[in-house]
Amino acid sequence: MYQKDLHKVWLATGEKKVYLEPSMSNRHGLIAGATGTGKTVTLKVLAESFSDMGVPVFVADIKGDLSGMCKPGCENKHIRRSIDTMGITDFEYVSYPVQFWDVYGKKGLPVRTTVSEMGPELLARLLGLNDTQSGVLRIVFRVADDKELLLLDLKDLRAMVQYVGDHAKEYKLTYGNISSQSVGAIQRALLTLEDEGGELFFGEPSLELSDWIEWDEQGRGTMNILECAELFQHPLLYGTFLLWMLSEIYEMLPEAGDLEKPKLAFFFDEAHLLFDDAPKALVDKVEQVVRLIRSKGVSVWFITQNPSDIPDSVLGQIGNRVQHALRAYTPNDQKALTAAARSFRINPAFRTVDAIQALGVGEALVSLLDENGVPSMVERANILPPRSSMAAVEDSLLQDVVRASFLRRKYAEEEDRESAFEMLTEEREEQEKEEAEAKEKAAKEKEKAAKKKTSSGRKKTSLVEKAANSAVNTIGREIGRKIVRGLFDTFLK
Repeated sequence: MYQKDLHKVWLATGEKKVYLEPSMSNRHGLIAGATGTGKTVTLKVLAESFSDMGVPVFVADIKGDLSGMCKPGCENKHIRRSIDTMGITDFEYVSYPVQFWDVYGKKGLPVRTTVSEMGPELLARLLGLNDTQSGVLRIVFRVADDKELLLLDLKDLRAMVQYVGDHAKEYKLTYGNISSQSVGAIQRALLTLEDEGGELFFGEPSLELSDWIEWDEQGRGTMNILECAELFQHPLLYGTFLLWMLSEIYEMLPEAGDLEKPKLAFFFDEAHLLFDDAPKALVDKVEQVVRLIRSKGVSVWFITQNPSDIPDSVLGQIGNRVQHALRAYTPNDQKALTAAARSFRINPAFRTVDAIQALGVGEALVSLLDENGVPSMVERANILPPRSSMAAVEDSLLQDVVRASFLRRKYAEEEDRESAFEMLTEEREEQEKEEAEAKEKAAKEKEKAAKKKTSSGRKKTSLVEKAANSAVNTIGREIGRKIVRGLFDTFLK
């Protein structure tokens, strides 16, 4: 809960109140713990607090239970007990300004970007192309630029890859070798991406991430909730979206230095999905963003079951930690639990490794950076209750929120401008038409020549020649008759 008078976030209460310094929240954070221990409550309390202080928020909603932020919470015995025991005097249930987003366009405004905006480098890394295949993909983009062809969606890119493959000999001297094997590998990779729903993600209108940085009339930051229940089941497409989003955010925001509060806060629920079997390009990009985006005023929070789910290179950049209960049933679990305990600054009042296993639901070990950037001594504390609804909202209310969005007119309807696919198709049809006409013309000329040759083989007889031939034939017949009569007359005598 954001305390305006203190300019701090009251997150939890133990022996004392535990506060998050907004100026230190861009040093990123981790919320960890076993299933059912209260991670989602901590996420919601932090997200609500950021919104209250005027910081727009992005949340990847994997389980579908964060949509309740658009609806006020309701009283129950657990929340009432927390309010009373923590001495909260100004608690009230409220709804928050929410924009719902969905790559599939079912439970939120569609999220799209163009192939050109993704670019050949990110796309090649995401598709797992080798150096040779990546080089061919760069040639495809370069040829598209030279021919002034727009690459907006996957059908544009497929058509462009096919075109470059068909004209490989023409482009060899200019751009280098373009092997049919590399072209085939790219086409197969694009087919895999298309099967996961890539044809929905690539297209127009392209999402402008500046539209996420909005506030309501009370000055609260907008909650941008991405529906991921279906998306995360398609890891290649999920990775494609995250890779694009992180790259765009990094490029979009200017250097800001140390701020009183972040410009934007990101929450990645079930963060192990970012790293388990993820394309190396995505892992590299997450690590890069976590290292560098702090100076641009962005706070990134990872929510996962075990800190070991996060690569060490990322964990090393995280300054704020909230550890809910962990269970150690196997040697590997015990090793992970010990590692989690050792990441905290020791509190002499309890043994950290024992406390992690003894935490109840809603309890956590909390260590946050103070105003000087120094990790506080770990505290065992109860997390404050969220003020919005803990339950997922009914689909009818969700759709009402989507329809009421001022961005619906901008993003709801897909556009399909004339681009590479249409222009290459038209060019191919014209070429085929010209080839057919040329073939037909050649056939007619060949037929005409054949007729001419046949007629020239029979010599035509002129009128004079016919008359002469007739006279000769007549004279010949008369001479023949005279000879025959002469012979008969001789025999008769």
